Amino acid sequence: MNEHFTNACTACKKAGMKKSQQLSTEQRHRARDLGIRIGSLEPGRWNAITDVPGVRVGHTTLIAGNGPLITGEGPVRTGVTVIVPRDDIAKDPVFAGYHQLNGSGEMTGIAWIEEAGLISTPIGLTNTHSVGVVRDALIAYDVQRWTGNDAMPYRLPVVSETSDNWLNDMNGFHVKPEHVVQALESAATGPVAEGCVGGGTGMNCHEFKGGIGTSSRALAEEFGGWTVGVLVQANYGWRSHLHIDGVPVGREIPVNEIPSHRMQPNADGSIVIVIATDAPLLPNQCKRLAQRGTIGLARAGGNGDNGSGDLFLAFSTGNHGVDSKGIYTATNIRMLPNDAISVLFEAVADATHEAIANALCMATTMTGANGRISHALPLDRLQEVMHRHHRID
Repeated sequence: MNEHFTNACTACKKAGMKKSQQLSTEQRHRARDLGIRIGSLEPGRWNAITDVPGVRVGHTTLIAGNGPLITGEGPVRTGVTVIVPRDDIAKDPVFAGYHQLNGSGEMTGIAWIEEAGLISTPIGLTNTHSVGVVRDALIAYDVQRWTGNDAMPYRLPVVSETSDNWLNDMNGFHVKPEHVVQALESAATGPVAEGCVGGGTGMNCHEFKGGIGTSSRALAEEFGGWTVGVLVQANYGWRSHLHIDGVPVGREIPVNEIPSHRMQPNADGSIVIVIATDAPLLPNQCKRLAQRGTIGLARAGGNGDNGSGDLFLAFSTGNHGVDSKGIYTATNIRMLPNDAISVLFEAVADATHEAIANALCMATTMTGANGRISHALPLDRLQEVMHRHHRID
């Protein structure tokens, strides 16, 4: 099978396969571009996790084949997303904290995060059965490029997942090491592609098409001038629970109007939420930020159902030299006092909610394995509903 992978779902094409068979080409817009403003804090320049200085994001999107599911052959609707906390992360780790709302999911490397509060690798997001290959590829990438005089220290990469088996041949192991390398080498600051891209390619959210979404908040100087960015891989939730800025969008646009991708309500889905900030925080404070991602998820309509993997990771780039191996002297680090971080909690909650909204707004209708269709949230209807509830003009 001739797989074609790219960094943007709108460029995904397969010889002999019509665009309409892959995903729709409808024009999509982010929530804020539709007039939806979540919370009172302002976003950063790109309204993305990359507004945190030094953070880069890269995607590899895999879309190929059509028709019946044949394990190992397709159809393929998957990919990998990488978040690079900062350049030379291997030699200059960042403080981090982890939180789990419901544990029917996987995130590697969390034992060391819980123990030492450190991340020293890029963060990978992919489908459930590709976690291992992405983890190994991240290690191999460092091994091949290590420039130290000694052997490269061990790596415990952070890789997380949600399941795309409704649209994708997830048991076919289509994500390869070269796809991870491509995502790493394309990782950049600036605007971040959203929706049907990277690890989010085959995901669904609140019974609409879901995927990757991101948002940020830039605090005023009176609150320290720090930036908080969030990126989600959204693959969870029931239609009737979906709320955007307090509006019951899921009930307003029910499944008898826009069909659900689910034939039966028999799967919960999952979400992974990655939070970044340049505020100087200690690991326990990062963990507290990760916990506040649950508030944004709850506002959007996530309940942490029994079969859902709701996993949260927060990291801070506000310190350097926190893991100076072999130096038996104290390292100077900075931290915000706890009384100063409540506004960061607000930023996390609002940016998480908006990132989920952006994943829904930017995703396009997709046809996958066995002709299954996941319909995009109709933006005209969304605007109509938000206007009727006095959220937009």
